[in-house]
Amino acid sequence: MWQILKDAGIDPTTDRTSTTWTDFLRSQAETLLAFDFVEIPTLTGTRLHKLAVIEHTNRRIRVLGATAHPTAA
Repeated sequence: MWQILKDAGIDPTTDRTSTTWTDFLRSQAETLLAFDFVEIPTLTGTRLHKLAVIEHTNRRIRVLGATAHPTAA
């Protein structure tokens, strides 16, 4: 990436070094989502596969779906 910017004549900015990872996450929290695909054993011995997402703004977890056959059509 640095080489592309250099070839385009764009110098690095001094502000980039002062931004921390925490500051970046806070500024982007409204658009960041984390997805997770989890296998859950049930009391009957079946295994369910769950797709969930967490919204970073309000820390809400949403289950998008669950299935016993994740590779089935």
